[in-house]
Amino acid sequence: MTGERHLDWAGCLNIRDLGNLPTADGGVTRWGAVVRADSLDRLTPQGWAALHAHGIRTVVDLREDDERSLTADRPAGVTVVHVPLDDNADTGFWYRCIDDDIDGTPLYYRPFLTHKAERCAAALTAVARAEPGGVVIHCGIGRDRTGLVALLLLALAGVDSPSIAADYELSEERLRRHFDDAPIAARLATRGTTITAVLQELLATIDIEKLLREAGLTDETLRAVRGRLLA
Repeated sequence: MTGERHLDWAGCLNIRDLGNLPTADGGVTRWGAVVRADSLDRLTPQGWAALHAHGIRTVVDLREDDERSLTADRPAGVTVVHVPLDDNADTGFWYRCIDDDIDGTPLYYRPFLTHKAERCAAALTAVARAEPGGVVIHCGIGRDRTGLVALLLLALAGVDSPSIAADYELSEERLRRHFDDAPIAARLATRGTTITAVLQELLATIDIEKLLREAGLTDETLRAVRGRLLA
């Protein structure tokens, strides 16, 4: 069970620690190692103070250049690493996702991993190479890009697929309170599927470690990712 892992950092809506999730060998992921979030540009000074108090020392920003703005309230000692994930210049890929109505749902994860695994490997490498202290990964609303990178981190750490899917669903619950657009669950229901089914099928049918190794993830980086997430 994922439990209540939401972090109340003033200004943001969808932040939680990836700790205390069960692994296949009977362990759990380490609390304070990696946090997932929506745009940290929204943080108030109090929010940044809470981030720092949680032990975060590195921010991995997955957004494109034109989404980013200055964060004057960021405390000293917190480093930002920019790793744009989407590759918006590949308009053909994104138009296909939009035409297929999978953009903004976990259905786009499979084609993204198939065509852009090297970008995912770059994001994981940024987490692995972060300075000592906690790491926060974030995008705009903390669901799609952040959700994909969180899924990959948790899969490499050996977290079971029901817990990975449940973590994604927590974003659906959080964001439903703040946005009026149709929930992902409703969009997937029209296709006769669910968030959990999509994510569990993905995890069951793609060898995440093999795919990322082929995309450039090294043995050293893989060990560092697992070392960061696991006690």
